[in-house]
Amino acid sequence: MSALRFVVICIVGLCAGGELLSLVSAHAEMQVFPVPSVSTTRNDGNDAGLIVPILVTDPDGELKYLMAPMLIRNSIVGTRGVFNIFRYEPGGRETRFIGSFTEKIERKLVFSYSDPAFSNGRYFLQFGGSFFKNATSRFFGMGQDSLEGNESNYTAREFRANWRFGVYINEVTQIAVAQRFRDVQLQRGATNLPFTVERFGEIDGVRGESMIVGHRATFYYDTRNNLVTPTDGMAVSAYAELNQNIRNGDHPIYSRYELEVKQLFPSESKRAILVVRADLQATIGTQVPFFEQSSLGGQNSLRGFGVDRFIDKHLVAFSVEERIHIARTRLAGVMADFELAPFVDTGQVLGDFKDVSFKDYRVTPGVGLRGIVRPNVVGRLDYGFSREGGAIFAGLDFPY
Repeated sequence: MSALRFVVICIVGLCAGGELLSLVSAHAEMQVFPVPSVSTTRNDGNDAGLIVPILVTDPDGELKYLMAPMLIRNSIVGTRGVFNIFRYEPGGRETRFIGSFTEKIERKLVFSYSDPAFSNGRYFLQFGGSFFKNATSRFFGMGQDSLEGNESNYTAREFRANWRFGVYINEVTQIAVAQRFRDVQLQRGATNLPFTVERFGEIDGVRGESMIVGHRATFYYDTRNNLVTPTDGMAVSAYAELNQNIRNGDHPIYSRYELEVKQLFPSESKRAILVVRADLQATIGTQVPFFEQSSLGGQNSLRGFGVDRFIDKHLVAFSVEERIHIARTRLAGVMADFELAPFVDTGQVLGDFKDVSFKDYRVTPGVGLRGIVRPNVVGRLDYGFSREGGAIFAGLDFPY
């Protein structure tokens, strides 16, 4: 997602449930905000175009729908047409659909549905699927010491499907089981960089197709006062996952594990919130495709580097962010809060935990700007600085 598109995200990433026609017939308010889009990102090139977000609110003024058609000209892949629709319902139910067609290579179809209070709040239900071709994916080689000069490009052609079903043990504890399917093929990319398959053909997952079937069990403990826009509490998640690459002739089996802890420390007025996150990941097994291993870089970790800048079997990461309230205003009939968020991300990927060393940690300081419509919408823009020049990311959620 482009950086300067954050202005749009803050306005349009607000929508929620109900049937559109019935909302309009019930005197719901619909507002349209044509907005120019100009942006640049390290991996994805330069964008220029128009976004036409359409907001729908119910008779009580609650935003219920977002439809956001976009027409963008990109410097790498050409003209792109996109249609986004987001629907949110009471109880946190959320449906998303994204469709995108680009002049050169790129395609995207995404559908997801989640209900954190399924069957009167006893269960959690989520399922979804996607198909996409990302023509600007980058790979630098394995490990913390991979060189910027070894940058290569490929198109990630992927199909994904997943489901998750959780049972609430109590109000703050959930046990969940999930399955996922991931079919990946590396094709030639859209840039003038060396083709990853030709430069790194010996790396697992680079040559040939990979079809991953995974089975996961997860423990969640979450005392935060909101899942999307929390201001207080703690969240702990831990999972164990067993995977098999069924397209590899050896049918290798490998396992993945993660422990993530997030804690929010609000000031008395909650105008400043300190957020701390620690993340530990491990991958055990052989012939694990590089895109299935732990990675640092991107919108949620080491925000001073591009997506998947560092990749290896294991990961240790730590981040601190201070979310400072700076303004409140009314947009499209709802109250929106704006925050300034200085942060520091640190982390290291490694092939063996015996190699952990604080001197090898990458550190990326930065600052973010957030637009929030509570309880269920966040738009954000983050800039992180690194020795490779920094990176800019925007999205519709907090980084953690």
